[in-house]
Amino acid sequence: MSKNIAELIIETLVAAGVKRIYGVVGDSLNGLTETIRKQKEIEWVPVRHEEVAAFAAGAEAHLTGALTVCAGSCGPGNMHLINGLYDCHRSRVPVLAIAAQVPSREIGTAYFQETRPESLFRECSHYCETISNAAQMPRVLDLAIQSAIGRRGVSVVSIPGDVALREAPDVEVRQPDALPAATTVRPSSEDLDKLAALLNAGKKVTILGGAGCAGAHAKLIAAAQALKAPIVHALRGKEFIEYDNPYDVGMTGLLGFSSGYYAIMDCDVLFMLGTDFPYPQFFPEKAKIAQVDIRPENLGRRTRLDLGLIGDVSDTLEELLPLLETKQDRIHLDRALHHYASNRAGLDELATGKAGRSPIHPQYLTRVVNGLAAPDAIFTADVGSPTLWAARYLTMNGQRRLLGSFNHGSMASAMPQAIGAQLAFPGRQVISLSGDGGFAMLMGDILTIRQLKLPVKIVVYNNGSLAFVELEMKAAGLPPHGTELDNPDFAQMAEAIGIRGIRIEDPGQLPAGIKAALDHDGPVLIDAVVNRQELSMPPKIQLDQAMGFSLYMLRATMSGKGSEVLDLARTNLWR
Repeated sequence: MSKNIAELIIETLVAAGVKRIYGVVGDSLNGLTETIRKQKEIEWVPVRHEEVAAFAAGAEAHLTGALTVCAGSCGPGNMHLINGLYDCHRSRVPVLAIAAQVPSREIGTAYFQETRPESLFRECSHYCETISNAAQMPRVLDLAIQSAIGRRGVSVVSIPGDVALREAPDVEVRQPDALPAATTVRPSSEDLDKLAALLNAGKKVTILGGAGCAGAHAKLIAAAQALKAPIVHALRGKEFIEYDNPYDVGMTGLLGFSSGYYAIMDCDVLFMLGTDFPYPQFFPEKAKIAQVDIRPENLGRRTRLDLGLIGDVSDTLEELLPLLETKQDRIHLDRALHHYASNRAGLDELATGKAGRSPIHPQYLTRVVNGLAAPDAIFTADVGSPTLWAARYLTMNGQRRLLGSFNHGSMASAMPQAIGAQLAFPGRQVISLSGDGGFAMLMGDILTIRQLKLPVKIVVYNNGSLAFVELEMKAAGLPPHGTELDNPDFAQMAEAIGIRGIRIEDPGQLPAGIKAALDHDGPVLIDAVVNRQELSMPPKIQLDQAMGFSLYMLRATMSGKGSEVLDLARTNLWR
């Protein structure tokens, strides 16, 4: 029995292990959605905005490592995918986007909703091609799948709606065992000897690890033990490095701890493992630096190197460990550990709350959520202050996961990613740490959570502002402008659409309110009113930042906002 191209697409995706396609229906996708309706292997996940579809697909791919798919109809429909796809591509997760196109006979005529998907998606994909002829199937789709999985990133296939309905060639569908498999990648023996010599000669070695350390935890700890090296992590490395780690000295960077910053600045050898940490001002100027990364383009991209090696972190450490000499001198390590313990105690002092003393400190909110969340909870965090508080106050344990737009830095990712996470793991607790600005940006898809009856817990940090942007303006010496948000009662709004809403304004209500939300069998929105004036300083304060805050205070006072300056001082100095 003959089949059409849309049916061949779905058969191919089934064979590749795809479980869901996230998207918004449209007439140019009719062939695809009708085929999905008639089968049971792949589920169509109807979201309210295609950007959400891409973020949700990316979250599923991130957590499972498997190919995930999103789709958009022609023109504006698939254009809405682009921000989420940029995030997926920069996070290196295997996602296939199906971008429907206008009728094939109309391409090139400025037809209604006509765009050029090949141009639009080229910068956020490894593979981006159009199926304009039935004979191209399934070869183009096979190549797209192979690129997404093998190169870990986005592939885009564009197809006009009429082509999807044409008769497909009689071909055998590609089987999963023909897809790219993981390979062992490690440096040569000569390069490993050079790396070992560099590390063995160092008197003060510090390790900086990132997301590339996934699956290498035991070997990483063994390397730190031999080198007596403190381990600093980048944000995306937190979930893989922080737990069960006696050498952990926290994070560096704009969201990190001063202990992580100084452990790097005080070393004579910096050993970078699986990280593309982007901020050059946080690298040492005089230390020798060695970097191991699976992607050659990352080597030396952020700082000059003395040695750069291509390799998987786990594979490389396995060969490197026998070559390392066990050091005895712990002075550098113990200094870094003591500094971290002092830092950690100071941060924990900030994460407190007293009944009747409103508003809630966001540190306290995050600490309470962390303490009550399940051991295997999946957290998603919006860019800005929720990411900051997640980085500082969530505890990873080897089971928990933490997702966010940590490379692309997009607002509004947390709730969409929570949708994908909950669908991929229906039995696990999924908690979205959402900024009020980020939540509002894609707020329509709370209706998706309701419609699909997903038990996602959405914690909204409601401070009535784009808080991180506001802080950046203050650091530049500018009074904030355009950052204020006139928010509704989000909890009442949730109740109005059939989702349980809990509003918390008093710190004394926080533990009971969060517990009630997490215990509820269904979706919950927690509207937590947190302090707008909470400062979140980076571990290194530049002179221009200090001058900026001084200018801000002067300008704010002169423009009649002296009360805001006093409020800022009360919030951050009273303790």
